[in-house]
Parts: sequence; C-alpha cells; structure tokens
Amino acid sequence: MDSEELKSRTKEFAHRSIKLCMALPNTTLGRHVKGQLIRCATSVAANYRAVCIAQSKASFVSKISIVIEEADESAFWLELIIDEKLLQTKSVEPLLTEANELTSIFISSRKTASKK
Repeated sequence: MDSEELKSRTKEFAHRSIKLCMALPNTTLGRHVKGQLIRCATSVAANYRAVCIAQSKASFVSKISIVIEEADESAFWLELIIDEKLLQTKSVEPLLTEANELTSIFISSRKTASKK
C-alpha cells in the first residue's frame, strides 16, 4: 500500500468516525466520547499527511509515532462505545477493526524505518 492509498484510507477513517460520532447519544458521556474520538480520528489523517512530507528519518519516525498513538486512542474510544453500549456493537466493530489495522500498519512502518 503506497502513501497515497494510506492518505485516502486515513481520511476515510476520519470521515467514518465523524459519522459514527454524530449517532452518539446527547448525554454527558456521549458528548465527551464524541469530542475525543473526532479529535483523535481526524488527527490520524492529518498527522499521516505530515509523515508523508517528513524531511528526515528521525522526523518520519517521530511523526509516525504520533499517528500510531492517535490510531490506538481511536480504538480505545471505539471500545468504550461498545463497552458502555452507547451504540450497537455491529455499527462500531468495522471502524474498530480499521483502527486496529491502521495501528498495525503504522507500527510496521515505524519498525522498518527504524531498522534502516
């Protein structure tokens, strides 16, 4: 998967996360989770764009580490939505799978870059 495909995939992850957040209940918890998930899911896409223009290996590793943290945090909030039964599990699971896959992809990229 090349960088353009990952840019598209992370942006789509952000869009899907926003749409899911709009379905969260208008409760104290629902509003809190909505804000947190929108922030970290959109950060995955925005920070991946920064990775793509990194000017050194050290910068690449640093920036991709932020993407990993944000993708993993997104997975946490999606798990919390399921745990707290804020939405039906079947509507959250595909996005949780994507968050976990993106986390794995970026961890692998960081490992490869760190070895060179």
